[in-house]
Order: sequence, then C-alpha cells, then structure tokens
Amino acid sequence: MSGATLLNVAGLTAGYGPIEVLHGIDFTVAEGEIVVILGANGAGKTTTMRAVSGMISRHGTVEFAGNSISSSKPDAIVRSGISQVPQGRGTFTDLSVVDNLMAGAYTVKSGVDDDLDRWFEVFPRLAERRDQKAGSLSGGEQQMLAVARAMMSRPRLLLCDEPSLGLAPLITKELFSVLGSLREEHGMSLLIVEQNAGMSLALADRAYVLETGNIVATGTGDELLADDTIKEAYLGVVS
Repeated sequence: MSGATLLNVAGLTAGYGPIEVLHGIDFTVAEGEIVVILGANGAGKTTTMRAVSGMISRHGTVEFAGNSISSSKPDAIVRSGISQVPQGRGTFTDLSVVDNLMAGAYTVKSGVDDDLDRWFEVFPRLAERRDQKAGSLSGGEQQMLAVARAMMSRPRLLLCDEPSLGLAPLITKELFSVLGSLREEHGMSLLIVEQNAGMSLALADRAYVLETGNIVATGTGDELLADDTIKEAYLGVVS
C-alpha cells in the first residue's frame, strides 16, 4: 500500500522557551501509509505534531514530498499539502458546520462545492446539521467536523492529534473506521498520535513509541501489538 517517502523527519528538536521536549527524533511516513506515534501524557506527541506543522520553533530536518519545510510557516505548510486535526478538535464553535468547512478550504481556488458534497457524503450527520453552530454538535460530531475541515484543503498528509480524546468507545471505533477509509478510498497518508494503543495499532502500518521526547521503539502495528512490553505499558495487559 505504501510507496516513496512522503514525510521525512530527522534530528527533530522542539520545545517551549528554554524547555526542550523533543530530543532529536527521527521518523518517516510513506505515500499511502498510516503511521502512529504512541506515548503517555507528556511524552511529546502533541509537540511533535506542532513542530511538523510549523506551529512552534523547531530544529532538525523536516522534508515533505522531497522539499524542505524545516523553516516554513504554518500557512505555507498547509499549501504544501499537510493538514492537521488538532487536539481538542479546534472547531469554530460560533460558526455553522458549513462555515467551518469553508474555513478549511481557504487555500483552495475552485471546486469547493464538490468538496463539500464529498465530505457530507462521508459524514452524513454533518450534512444533517450543516446549518447548526459547531458548538451545538456532540463531541463525536465535532471531531468528524474537524477531520472534514482538515480535508477541505485537499492534503496529501493528514496529521491527527489524539483523535479519540474524550470520545466514547463506539464513537472512537466509528472515527477510526473513517480514518482508515481516507487511506483506502482517497489515497491519503496519515500520521496519528494517540494514547489508545489498541485501536491505533490495529489501524497502523507502522508505529513509533515516544517516551520523554525520544523514540524508544518502532515496528509494524502487528509487531508492537504482539510486544509484551508494549502491551503492558500501553494496553494494560500484563504477560
């Protein structure tokens, strides 16, 4: 399913003020690949996403589709083909569903109505609530809106920061099914950071484990699911 390297991150350091959170991490995402970064709270998962998307100062190599984006600003990174679903969804609560989606399409010059129709077909509950304020939606619906809004910029790579956070198990299962369909039906590459190891590893082609700003393990989703240390640390299963 996966092809050439799409995102290449090497020696990435980042943090906040004098506090360094990431200590020179390396990872890749290939074309058509789903990669998951696992880690406990405070491991540096959200910092990784913010560094890749240019939201915080970072050092090291970040290349996308063969071009350096190491010094690029967030708007330029979106235009290059990377879009992010932030932790906590980040919907504009006072705007309607449609207006949220239109905000996601600000870099797109034509065909926006067709894109709206496409994502309303993928997320029929959003179509039913298209004129409602985003703040009136359930948590699961807001997360689906956040995914659809990110897709409105027509990215090649979608970054998802803790997509299951605060969602009921059945809604999480539905959301992960949709994320999988983005790759299967739309050729999307995904980089997902998660605490829900079981669900995310079942979806992942490859995964990395992040601890205190360092990559400490990597492998396929199946390999990490079968690793007793990973199961004990992240799945709550004691061998």
